[in-house]
Amino acid sequence: MARGETAELTEGVEIRLKRVYDEPEPGDGFRVLVDRLWPRGLTKERAAIELWAKEAAPSTQLRRAFHQDGMDWETFDAAYRGELARGPAVDDLRAAIAGKPVTTLLYGAQDAIRNHAEILREILLGEP
Repeated sequence: MARGETAELTEGVEIRLKRVYDEPEPGDGFRVLVDRLWPRGLTKERAAIELWAKEAAPSTQLRRAFHQDGMDWETFDAAYRGELARGPAVDDLRAAIAGKPVTTLLYGAQDAIRNHAEILREILLGEP
């Protein structure tokens, strides 16, 4: 599922994906930044972020391996899922978005298809 597409949790919560640099819209609902680093050149006001879930982002080492060292997508996907499985980030994020009709996960990556926010969205929705 690409940027702008949505999916629903069983509780009726809709999760969207969007680049953090795209303009905020009223339909974004609860806006959550899921990057470890604050987006370069973006103020808190312009970003309109309600939650910064740093702990739900890939580790610095994994991010560098993927973006700088050429780690392939499948290896990155498996490693990131492993990181998330070893900590409370997913449960914490589920608790934070519970009861919010629409949540938009914000990411800084340029690739709208192959980025960690897509993997995180799948995990939050219980998809394989």
